[in-house]
Amino acid sequence: MKNQMNQLLQQAQAMQKKMVEMQKQLDDMEVEGQSGAGMVRITLSGKSDMKRIKIDKTLCDPNEVDVLEDLVIAAFNDARKKVEDLASQQMSSVTGGMQLPPGFKLF
Repeated sequence: MKNQMNQLLQQAQAMQKKMVEMQKQLDDMEVEGQSGAGMVRITLSGKSDMKRIKIDKTLCDPNEVDVLEDLVIAAFNDARKKVEDLASQQMSSVTGGMQLPPGFKLF
């Protein structure tokens, strides 16, 4: 029984170490989302911090600001979804497929 408890403790410590490494990888990761056939591009870190935004000059029409605003939102949401998917994949590899509690977020 004591041997099993030690094994569980060692597994938990190994998983914790892998999670710390994964958090660092997420910090270093960059993901690009886009909208408008690539006319608006947003780059986020693996923690969903915005790093860059690129807007095609043809979209810079003062009479079309609402279209540009919608495209920026869509590009951000695309990038954020990609970050969440990558983080979920990495977490699954760390936890061996074990599901996390609902609402648990890495970032």
